[in-house]
Amino acid sequence: MSTGEELLRSRGLRVTRPRLAVLDVLSAGGHLEVDEITRRVRQRIDSVSTQAVYDVLGALSRAGLSRRIEPAGSPARYEARVGDNHHHVVCRGCGEIADVDCAVGSAPCLDPNVAHGFELDEAEVTFWGLCPACRSRRSADD
Repeated sequence: MSTGEELLRSRGLRVTRPRLAVLDVLSAGGHLEVDEITRRVRQRIDSVSTQAVYDVLGALSRAGLSRRIEPAGSPARYEARVGDNHHHVVCRGCGEIADVDCAVGSAPCLDPNVAHGFELDEAEVTFWGLCPACRSRRSADD
């Protein structure tokens, strides 16, 4: 039994070729848009619709096997890194996204001054700036 099959079954999901292919694409890393995920899935299995990929991503996200992030002004992206309350840094120039770990040993972002009675389990922090390549281009243009 493959790791993908085990993951799906452990979350009560049926094992299907599209689900295995999407898991495989996400496990390669990155913060991928649906179009890119679909393109890569179609390299593995020919007949899969974009809607089927959306459906798989929804099921994987609900099951905690993928994470949907949606930085302001950007389409939704998906990643396989889940369950660790990490954050993201986004380049204002090119849109590149990278992971930022939360504080080791604690998650201060999960301890706001006022939680309004909510039991918090995740925080979504997005840092914005310019990546090294965009900073270099900006310096060259000046």
